[in-house]
Amino acid sequence: MKFFVDTANIDDIAELAATGLIDGVTTNPSLVAKAGRPFTEVIKEICDLVEGPVSAEVVATDYDGMISEGRKLAAIAENVAVKLPLTWDGLKACKTLTGEGTMVNVTLCFSANQALLAAKAGATFISPFIGRLDDINLDGMELISDIRQIYDNYLFDTEILAASIRTANHVKESALAGADVATMPPNVIKSLAAHPLTDKGLATFLADAEKAGIKV
Repeated sequence: MKFFVDTANIDDIAELAATGLIDGVTTNPSLVAKAGRPFTEVIKEICDLVEGPVSAEVVATDYDGMISEGRKLAAIAENVAVKLPLTWDGLKACKTLTGEGTMVNVTLCFSANQALLAAKAGATFISPFIGRLDDINLDGMELISDIRQIYDNYLFDTEILAASIRTANHVKESALAGADVATMPPNVIKSLAAHPLTDKGLATFLADAEKAGIKV
Protein backbone atom coordinates (compact mmCIF):
# COMPACT_ATOMS: atom_id res chain seq x y z
CA MET A 1 0.00 0.00 0.00
CA LYS A 2 1.19 3.50 -0.84
CA PHE A 3 1.11 6.18 1.84
CA PHE A 4 0.22 9.77 0.97
CA VAL A 5 0.36 12.48 3.62
CA ASP A 6 -2.68 14.76 3.76
CA THR A 7 -1.28 18.18 4.56
CA ALA A 8 0.20 21.33 3.05
CA ASN A 9 2.59 21.93 5.94
CA ILE A 10 6.05 22.04 4.37
CA ASP A 11 7.90 21.10 7.57
CA ASP A 12 5.75 18.00 8.12
CA ILE A 13 6.14 16.92 4.50
CA ALA A 14 9.91 17.40 4.56
CA GLU A 15 10.22 15.38 7.79
CA LEU A 16 8.16 12.48 6.46
CA ALA A 17 9.76 12.57 3.00
CA ALA A 18 13.16 12.11 4.66
CA THR A 19 11.99 8.76 6.09
CA GLY A 20 11.20 7.37 2.65
CA LEU A 21 7.82 6.18 3.95
CA ILE A 22 5.54 8.46 1.96
CA ASP A 23 4.75 8.09 -1.72
CA GLY A 24 2.83 11.30 -2.36
CA VAL A 25 0.85 14.19 -0.90
CA THR A 26 -2.78 15.23 -0.96
CA THR A 27 -3.90 18.79 -0.34
CA ASN A 28 -7.09 20.79 -0.55
CA PRO A 29 -7.80 24.54 -0.51
CA SER A 30 -8.45 24.49 3.25
CA LEU A 31 -5.07 22.87 3.98
CA VAL A 32 -3.17 25.22 1.66
CA ALA A 33 -4.94 28.26 3.13
CA LYS A 34 -3.38 27.45 6.51
CA ALA A 35 0.06 28.04 5.00
CA GLY A 36 -0.81 31.71 4.45
CA ARG A 37 1.08 31.79 1.15
CA PRO A 38 0.10 31.84 -2.54
CA PHE A 39 -1.54 28.56 -3.57
CA THR A 40 0.69 27.79 -6.54
CA GLU A 41 3.83 28.63 -4.57
CA VAL A 42 2.95 26.07 -1.89
CA ILE A 43 2.11 23.37 -4.44
CA LYS A 44 5.39 23.96 -6.29
CA GLU A 45 7.41 23.65 -3.07
CA ILE A 46 5.63 20.42 -2.15
CA CYS A 47 6.26 19.00 -5.63
CA ASP A 48 9.96 19.73 -5.20
CA LEU A 49 10.01 17.80 -1.90
CA VAL A 50 8.39 14.57 -3.09
CA GLU A 51 8.72 12.55 -6.28
CA GLY A 52 5.24 11.03 -6.12
CA PRO A 53 1.85 12.53 -6.99
CA VAL A 54 0.83 15.79 -5.32
CA SER A 55 -2.92 16.40 -5.44
CA ALA A 56 -3.86 20.03 -6.03
CA GLU A 57 -7.56 20.87 -6.09
CA VAL A 58 -9.49 23.16 -8.43
CA VAL A 59 -11.99 25.58 -6.95
CA ALA A 60 -14.12 26.02 -10.07
CA THR A 61 -17.35 24.02 -10.21
CA ASP A 62 -18.11 24.23 -13.94
CA TYR A 63 -16.43 22.24 -16.71
CA ASP A 64 -14.70 25.18 -18.43
CA GLY A 65 -13.41 26.55 -15.15
CA MET A 66 -12.10 23.15 -14.04
CA ILE A 67 -10.28 22.64 -17.33
CA SER A 68 -8.70 26.09 -17.16
CA GLU A 69 -7.61 25.70 -13.54
CA GLY A 70 -6.59 22.07 -14.05
CA ARG A 71 -4.23 22.97 -16.86
CA LYS A 72 -2.67 25.73 -14.77
CA LEU A 73 -2.12 23.34 -11.88
CA ALA A 74 -0.70 20.63 -14.14
CA ALA A 75 1.81 23.15 -15.49
CA ILE A 76 3.31 23.67 -12.01
CA ALA A 77 5.13 20.33 -12.02
CA GLU A 78 5.00 16.93 -13.70
CA ASN A 79 3.90 15.21 -10.50
CA VAL A 80 0.78 17.31 -9.94
CA ALA A 81 -2.44 15.30 -9.82
CA VAL A 82 -5.36 17.62 -10.47
CA LYS A 83 -8.06 17.07 -7.87
CA LEU A 84 -11.62 17.28 -9.18
CA PRO A 85 -14.96 16.87 -7.38
CA LEU A 86 -17.15 13.91 -8.20
CA THR A 87 -19.81 15.89 -10.04
CA TRP A 88 -21.01 15.57 -13.61
CA ASP A 89 -18.81 18.47 -14.72
CA GLY A 90 -15.96 17.00 -12.69
CA LEU A 91 -16.25 13.69 -14.53
CA LYS A 92 -16.30 15.45 -17.89
CA ALA A 93 -13.20 17.45 -16.89
CA CYS A 94 -11.54 14.24 -15.71
CA LYS A 95 -12.00 12.66 -19.13
CA THR A 96 -10.51 15.69 -20.85
CA LEU A 97 -7.53 16.16 -18.55
CA THR A 98 -6.57 12.48 -18.39
CA GLY A 99 -6.81 12.46 -22.19
CA GLU A 100 -4.15 15.17 -22.15
CA GLY A 101 -1.87 13.03 -19.99
CA THR A 102 -2.60 14.73 -16.67
CA MET A 103 -3.03 12.71 -13.48
CA VAL A 104 -6.47 13.26 -11.95
CA ASN A 105 -7.68 12.52 -8.42
CA VAL A 106 -11.48 12.42 -8.32
CA THR A 107 -12.47 13.33 -4.78
CA LEU A 108 -15.52 13.31 -2.51
CA CYS A 109 -16.59 9.80 -3.47
CA PHE A 110 -19.27 8.24 -1.26
CA SER A 111 -20.70 5.40 -3.37
CA ALA A 112 -19.55 2.51 -5.53
CA ASN A 113 -21.54 3.85 -8.48
CA GLN A 114 -19.66 7.14 -8.26
CA ALA A 115 -16.37 5.23 -8.23
CA LEU A 116 -17.43 3.26 -11.30
CA LEU A 117 -18.15 6.48 -13.18
CA ALA A 118 -14.77 7.94 -12.18
CA ALA A 119 -12.94 4.86 -13.45
CA LYS A 120 -14.81 5.01 -16.75
CA ALA A 121 -13.84 8.70 -17.01
CA GLY A 122 -10.18 7.66 -16.73
CA ALA A 123 -9.41 8.85 -13.19
CA THR A 124 -5.91 8.11 -11.95
CA PHE A 125 -7.18 8.00 -8.36
CA ILE A 126 -10.60 7.75 -6.75
CA SER A 127 -10.89 9.13 -3.21
CA PRO A 128 -13.62 7.48 -1.12
CA PHE A 129 -14.05 9.33 2.18
CA ILE A 130 -14.07 6.73 4.95
CA GLY A 131 -14.35 8.93 8.02
CA ARG A 132 -17.21 11.02 6.72
CA LEU A 133 -19.24 7.88 5.99
CA ASP A 134 -18.54 6.63 9.50
CA ASP A 135 -19.83 9.97 10.78
CA ILE A 136 -23.30 9.19 9.40
CA ASN A 137 -23.24 5.57 10.60
CA LEU A 138 -22.33 4.03 7.24
CA ASP A 139 -19.47 1.59 6.77
CA GLY A 140 -16.61 3.30 4.96
CA MET A 141 -14.70 0.03 4.67
CA GLU A 142 -17.60 -1.64 2.93
CA LEU A 143 -17.31 1.04 0.26
CA ILE A 144 -13.59 0.32 -0.20
CA SER A 145 -14.33 -3.39 -0.57
CA ASP A 146 -17.13 -2.76 -3.08
CA ILE A 147 -14.94 -0.50 -5.21
CA ARG A 148 -12.10 -3.04 -5.09
CA GLN A 149 -14.38 -5.79 -6.38
CA ILE A 150 -15.83 -3.64 -9.16
CA TYR A 151 -12.41 -2.45 -10.32
CA ASP A 152 -11.03 -5.99 -10.27
CA ASN A 153 -14.06 -7.30 -12.17
CA TYR A 154 -13.37 -4.96 -15.08
CA LEU A 155 -9.61 -4.48 -14.75
CA PHE A 156 -9.82 -0.72 -14.23
CA ASP A 157 -6.46 0.96 -13.67
CA THR A 158 -7.86 3.64 -11.34
CA GLU A 159 -6.21 3.43 -7.92
CA ILE A 160 -8.36 3.42 -4.79
CA LEU A 161 -7.09 6.22 -2.54
CA ALA A 162 -8.65 5.78 0.88
CA ALA A 163 -9.25 9.29 2.26
CA SER A 164 -10.68 10.91 5.39
CA ILE A 165 -8.59 8.48 7.41
CA ARG A 166 -8.53 9.38 11.08
CA THR A 167 -7.08 6.42 12.94
CA ALA A 168 -4.44 3.73 12.66
CA ASN A 169 -7.26 1.21 12.51
CA HIS A 170 -8.62 2.92 9.40
CA VAL A 171 -5.23 2.33 7.76
CA LYS A 172 -5.17 -1.38 8.63
CA GLU A 173 -8.76 -1.93 7.49
CA SER A 174 -8.13 -0.05 4.22
CA ALA A 175 -5.12 -2.25 3.53
CA LEU A 176 -7.15 -5.40 4.26
CA ALA A 177 -9.95 -4.18 1.99
CA GLY A 178 -7.50 -3.71 -0.88
CA ALA A 179 -7.06 0.06 -1.12
CA ASP A 180 -4.06 0.97 -3.28
CA VAL A 181 -3.27 4.15 -1.35
CA ALA A 182 -4.10 5.61 2.05
CA THR A 183 -3.83 9.34 2.62
CA MET A 184 -3.71 10.57 6.19
CA PRO A 185 -2.54 13.44 8.39
CA PRO A 186 1.06 13.34 9.65
CA ASN A 187 0.01 12.37 13.18
CA VAL A 188 -1.80 9.26 11.93
CA ILE A 189 1.25 8.13 9.93
CA LYS A 190 3.43 8.52 13.02
CA SER A 191 0.90 6.68 15.18
CA LEU A 192 1.32 3.53 13.06
CA ALA A 193 4.68 2.88 14.73
CA ALA A 194 3.30 3.16 18.25
CA HIS A 195 2.47 0.19 20.45
CA PRO A 196 2.54 0.01 24.26
CA LEU A 197 4.33 -3.35 24.24
CA THR A 198 7.09 -1.90 22.05
CA ASP A 199 7.56 0.91 24.57
CA LYS A 200 7.51 -1.54 27.49
CA GLY A 201 9.96 -3.92 25.84
CA LEU A 202 12.37 -1.13 24.97
CA ALA A 203 12.28 0.20 28.53
CA THR A 204 13.10 -3.29 29.84
CA PHE A 205 16.00 -3.77 27.43
CA LEU A 206 17.47 -0.38 28.30
CA ALA A 207 17.15 -1.02 32.03
CA ASP A 208 18.86 -4.41 31.70
CA ALA A 209 21.64 -2.91 29.57
CA GLU A 210 22.26 -0.21 32.17
CA LYS A 211 22.45 -2.76 34.99
CA ALA A 212 24.90 -4.88 33.00
CA GLY A 213 26.97 -1.86 32.05
CA ILE A 214 26.54 -2.62 28.33
CA LYS A 215 27.80 0.09 26.01
CA VAL A 216 28.07 -0.07 22.25
